[in-house]
Amino acid sequence: MSATDPAPADARDFGRELGVLVRGYHAAVGQVVGDLPHGPRGYQILSAAVNGEPLSQLALATRLGIDRTVMTYVIDDLAGADLVERRPNPRDRRQRHIVATDHGTRTLHRLRARVVAAEGPLLAGLEPGEREVFRDLLRRVASGLEPVEGDACATVAGVLGPDGPC
Repeated sequence: MSATDPAPADARDFGRELGVLVRGYHAAVGQVVGDLPHGPRGYQILSAAVNGEPLSQLALATRLGIDRTVMTYVIDDLAGADLVERRPNPRDRRQRHIVATDHGTRTLHRLRARVVAAEGPLLAGLEPGEREVFRDLLRRVASGLEPVEGDACATVAGVLGPDGPC
């Protein structure tokens, strides 16, 4: 192979390509969820509270890869904005479930439409059917990974630099 030949597909820089996508996502989505407490991180938590089974604060932090200390402050701010609330776990009174409020659910539905619109240009290089395949493949890859230890945002910032997605 000469210096001018393109690299084979398996030799491409996956990390660079993923970094470009993550930075683009953060820039686009950060603009539309910027008014939400903690921006994209707050959006992730609100989305999990609306779409998933009620989880404890620690379980939610583990699932999203957010440091549990940071999670406390984010939940406090989301609760202060009447987007989520802490409810006693009926099976373990020492725990609190993070549950979306009605206002939080309405806010997420309003923001979701804006997030989907912001994602459009990121996926513009794909045909509509390819976009669905890409999303499905991404979901499968992500669901196969163990939860990130520590703060996922700090991990990504270590790879992408301070302009990472959080």
